[in-house]
Amino acid sequence: MADKNKHHLAMAIRAINTLAVSAATLALAPSALAQEQKVLEEVVVQGIRYSLEEAADRKRADGRVVDVIVAEDIGKLPDNNIAEALQRITGVTINRDFGVGSEVSIRGLKENRVEVNGRSTMGDGRNGINFEDFPAGFLSAVEVVKSPTPEMVEGALGGTISLKTARPLDLKDTVMAATYDMEYADKADNWAPKINIAAGDSWDFGDAGVFGAMAMFSYQDRTLRQDSYETSLFVYDHTQIANLDQPAQNTPSGDYVVAAEHKFEPYTEERERTAYNVTLQWAPASEKGNFYLDVNATERDGNQEAYSILYASGTPVATADTYEDANGALNNYRMEGVVAIPKTWSSFRSTEAFTNAFGGEWNFTDKLKVSGEFSRAESKTFEPASEFNWRSVDAAAEALNPSAANELKSDLTIVNSNSKPGSVVFDDGDIFAQTENFAFREYRYIDERVNNEETAFKFDVEYAEPFDLEWVTAVKTGIRHTENDYERTQSELRLKDIYKNLKDANGDPAIIWMDEIAAAFPGSIITPGVGSDAFDHTGIAGSNALTNFTVYDAGRLKNVNETFRMVQQLLAGSNYNTPGNSDGYISTNGSVADDLVESKGSYALIGEETSAFYLQANLDFERWHVIVGGRYVETDITSTAYNQDGTSLVVEKQSYDDLLPSVNVAYDLMDDTIVRFAAAKVMRRADYNELSPTYIFNSDRITATKGNPALEPYRATQYDIAIEHYFGTGNMVSAALFYKDIASFLKETSRCDYVPDAMATQNQSIYENICIKDFDNRFANTSDYTFASSQAEFDTAVAESRNGILTTLPSNGESGKVQGLELGYQQAFDFLPGLWSGFGVNANYTYADSEDPDGVALEDISKNTYNAQLYWEHSGFGMRLAYTYRDEFLDDIYQKRTERVGTQVGYNDGVSDPTAGNSYRDELSQLDFSANWDVNDNIGLVFNVTNLTAEPTVNRSVTGTVWQVQENDRRFTLGLRAKL
Repeated sequence: MADKNKHHLAMAIRAINTLAVSAATLALAPSALAQEQKVLEEVVVQGIRYSLEEAADRKRADGRVVDVIVAEDIGKLPDNNIAEALQRITGVTINRDFGVGSEVSIRGLKENRVEVNGRSTMGDGRNGINFEDFPAGFLSAVEVVKSPTPEMVEGALGGTISLKTARPLDLKDTVMAATYDMEYADKADNWAPKINIAAGDSWDFGDAGVFGAMAMFSYQDRTLRQDSYETSLFVYDHTQIANLDQPAQNTPSGDYVVAAEHKFEPYTEERERTAYNVTLQWAPASEKGNFYLDVNATERDGNQEAYSILYASGTPVATADTYEDANGALNNYRMEGVVAIPKTWSSFRSTEAFTNAFGGEWNFTDKLKVSGEFSRAESKTFEPASEFNWRSVDAAAEALNPSAANELKSDLTIVNSNSKPGSVVFDDGDIFAQTENFAFREYRYIDERVNNEETAFKFDVEYAEPFDLEWVTAVKTGIRHTENDYERTQSELRLKDIYKNLKDANGDPAIIWMDEIAAAFPGSIITPGVGSDAFDHTGIAGSNALTNFTVYDAGRLKNVNETFRMVQQLLAGSNYNTPGNSDGYISTNGSVADDLVESKGSYALIGEETSAFYLQANLDFERWHVIVGGRYVETDITSTAYNQDGTSLVVEKQSYDDLLPSVNVAYDLMDDTIVRFAAAKVMRRADYNELSPTYIFNSDRITATKGNPALEPYRATQYDIAIEHYFGTGNMVSAALFYKDIASFLKETSRCDYVPDAMATQNQSIYENICIKDFDNRFANTSDYTFASSQAEFDTAVAESRNGILTTLPSNGESGKVQGLELGYQQAFDFLPGLWSGFGVNANYTYADSEDPDGVALEDISKNTYNAQLYWEHSGFGMRLAYTYRDEFLDDIYQKRTERVGTQVGYNDGVSDPTAGNSYRDELSQLDFSANWDVNDNIGLVFNVTNLTAEPTVNRSVTGTVWQVQENDRRFTLGLRAKL
C-alpha cells in the first residue's frame, strides 16, 4: 500500500511539473495574446468562458482557500444541478440518487455546511437543504470555502458550500429571463418539463433612496427510473456446501463467500418541485447602507415505487460447473429449498422548506460599519410508506391440510457475474409469474414526519484601520445566537404473517390467494413491463427469472386509501379484524389514520441552543495579506425520547464549548502568483439521528440504527498550503496540499439489541439475517452475537428469547486523518486564430489518503479523482464535454448485506474484524455533453446529455465480491432560453 501511495504521489508531482510547464508555455504564447486581450476588453464575454473567467477572478481576490462557480448567465449554472456543478471543483466528489447529484463531499468529508447568502438552510438533517430541492437557476454563484475565517458560521468539517443569489441593487439593468426545458429520461421513457423565470429591477426615488426587487420562480416535474440487483453474502465452511470436499483456497479462513437471496428491484420515482425566491432591497439616498428582506421557499412532492422480487433461505449445492474465484467466492452453483417472497412497496415524500431573513448594514462613519440579521429556516417532511407482500405457498397441499405449514420451496441455479447482474434460473420456470401459489403475507403502512427549524440572530461590527494603522485593513467582531428544534415522529399499521395466522369468522384457518384478489379487484394484480428492459444499458449475464413477475400494482399502493379499503374487505370478520390481536388490527369502517399505532421507540425531540462570539483582524503588509482570529462557540443540547418500555419520556442534556482559532495567509510571490497558507480548528455537531437515543428500524425489524445523546462533536485541525498562478484573462494553474487531523471522528459499531416491541413484529422468515445472543446475555444489548446456520438452531434461539435487533450506533473516541493534493488548470485558447480561439479547457486532479485507527480508509474518499471539461464557444455557438472520474472508495462502513464478510472472511461475531460489513463502490465515471446556440441577443437554444455512456454503479464486499449493481437513466434536455 505504501508503494502504491508513493506511486500516486510521484504521479502528482509529475503532474504539477507538467501543468507548470504548460502554463508557462501558454503564458508566453505569441504576442497575438496581448492583441487578443485588447480585443476582449471591447467584447462582452458570456457562457462557459465568462463563468470560468469570473470564477478565477473571485478565487484570486479571496483571502481564503476557496473555489467558485459562477453562473454563465441569469439562471444558468454550467450544470442543471448544484451538486453536478460542484463535482467539477478540485477536492469535491458527489453521490447520486437516481443518477441525479444529491450529496457532496469536500475532501472526502460529507459533514459540510450549506448556506444561502450566509445563513442556514434546512433539510431533514444538519447538512442543510437537499441539492435536488434547490433550483440551480436561482444562483448567481456558488463558493466552496475550504479554509474558514472567524466570521464564518461554524459547523463545517470538510468545507462550507455558500449559495449566492442575485441582489437587486447589484443589477445594472432590468432583468427578465425565462427558460423552458424538456428533459427525457430514457429508462423511465418520460418527458419532463422544467421552467425557470427571473425578473428584477431597481428604481431611484431621489431623496427616498433606491429600491430594488428580484423574483425567481422554478418548476420541475420529472419521472426517473433505477434498476437495482442485489444479493446477500454469506460465509460457509466447505462442509456446509454439498458436493464440496476441500476448503476455499483464496481466503485466509478457508471459508467460501456465497451470494444468496438474489433480488431484483426496479424503482420508479416521480419528483415535482416548485420553488420561489424574492429579494427586496432598499438603500437610502445617503448611500450609507442598505436593508433587505429575503424569502425563499421550496415545495417538493414525489412518489417512489418499486417491486422487490427476491427469494430467501436455501442451501448451497456445488455442481460440476462450480468453481472458486480469486476472491474466494463460490461461482456457478445451486440453491435448494428457497422461498419466494415478492413485495410491492411505495414511498411518498412531501417536503416544504423555507428560509426568511431581514437584515441590513449601516456605515456610521467612514470606518465603522454595523450589520445585523434575523433569520428563520424550516423544513417539514411528511413521508408515508406502504408495502403489500406475498409468500409462496403450496396451493395443493394447503387444500389438503390447511393447518400444516405448506411452504412451497424451489430450487434454482446461479451463474455469477463480475460486474453485471447474474443469472438466476429456477428448475420450475419463472416462479414469480406463477400466481396460483402466492398468498397474501403482509400489509403495512408507515407515517413518518420530520420537522427541523432554526431561528438565528447575528450582529457584526467592522472597524477599518483602527488607530490609523494602515496595515490593519479591518477589525471585525460579532455574535450569533441560534435556537434549533428537530422532531421526528412515526406511526405504523402492520398486519403480518397473514398467510399462516389468518382465521375466518368461524375460527378456521384461511388463506388469501393472489388469484382471488385478481378476480375480486380487477386491475390490482399486474405483470409490469419493467422486467423486459431491465438493465438495458448494462445487460444481464444470462437469463434471469427475477425479471418476470406478477405482483400487486404499485400505482394502486401509492393510493393509500384505495389499498386500505381493499385490505379491510379482504380481512373483514377475521381475527385480524379483532381488537387486541397480537398480529395487528384493521378496523371495519375506519380510515388508515384510525388504525395507526405510534412507534414510541422511534420518537425523537432534540433542542439545541448555540452562542458564538468571534474576533477577526484583516492585515495587509504589502505582499502579505492575513486574516487571523478566533471563534468561540457554546452548545447546549437537550434530547427527549421514550424509555425502553415506552411509558414515559426521558430527557438527556449535553453541553460543550469550542474555541476555533484560524489563520489565512496569502503572499503575492509575483504579480500573478499567490502562495497561500491556512490553518484552523473546526468542529461539526453530530447529526440529529446520531444524537437521538431512539431506534430507526428497517421494514422487517431485523436491523436498526440508534443514536447517542452524549456524543461530542466532530473536531479537526486542518492545514492548507497552495500556490496559484494566473495568466492572460481568467487562466490559471494551481496546486494545494491539505491535511486534516480528525480528533473525534465518529465510528459506527454494531451490537445485538433486546427490543421486545420490535422483536414481536420481526419478520423471521429470513432467519439467516437475525442476530443471536448467548443464553446468559439474552436480555442484554451486546456486541457478542452470531447468526443461526439452520432453521432448527434459529427456532431454539427464539424459544429462548435469544434473537435480537442488529443495531448500529455511533461512538466517540475514534480519530482519523485525511491528507492529499489538489491540482487545477484552466485556460481559454483565445490566442489561436479564427474558430480555434473558441476552445478552452478546465481540468483538475485530487489525490486523497485517509485512515482511521484500525487502518481502514474513511467513508466516501476516493484516492484519485479527476475532472476535465473541453469547451468551444464562437459566434453564438457553444459545446462542452465534461468528464468526471473517481476510483474505488468505502461506500458504507457497515452494510447488512455484507456484514458477514471481512478481510479474514471467517467473520461471524460482529467485532472480530474491523473490515467486516464494509461495502466498497467500484470506480465511477460519467461523461456529460452540452450545446447551445444563441439565435440572437434574446433567444437561445440548449441541448444537454447527462450520463452519456450510461455507466452502472457496482458495490462489492471488502473481499471483492459483487453484491449490488445499479443502473440509472441517461437524461436528454432540449430547451429554450429567453431574456430581455
